[in-house]
Amino acid sequence: MNASMLSYILLSCLLLSVQAEYCGVQEIIRYTERLLDDSSVSCPCRQTAVSSCSCLPIPERGHELACFVNGTKLLLENNNSSHPVITRLYWTFQALLDRNLCKRLAHGDECQYETKGNVTEFLKTILTTYQEINK
Repeated sequence: MNASMLSYILLSCLLLSVQAEYCGVQEIIRYTERLLDDSSVSCPCRQTAVSSCSCLPIPERGHELACFVNGTKLLLENNNSSHPVITRLYWTFQALLDRNLCKRLAHGDECQYETKGNVTEFLKTILTTYQEINK
């Protein structure tokens, strides 16, 4: 094996190991904070009401990514106009889940939750989860 082949293999392994732990922390924190400042995505959670906004899943430990995918998808469906930041968050969470990139969160691909919350509570859960990873 020559030196260029060895360096190629080492670089490939390095890239794979870096990619395997990609969680998109800074990007997700930035987008979530932007949404929390945007009052147009906020509405009350009423379990029985069929309104322009529904209650969103507050995930159990180990099911964060799957619930973040479900919650952002619900936000997109219930927000009559497509919100570019919500769209970006949804596709980021979906990619992380599909590719199993963030080992700290992707323990299950099914959203499990005991409670639901309004948009603000859901976004604060995302923010708190990613701030813990960022420590």
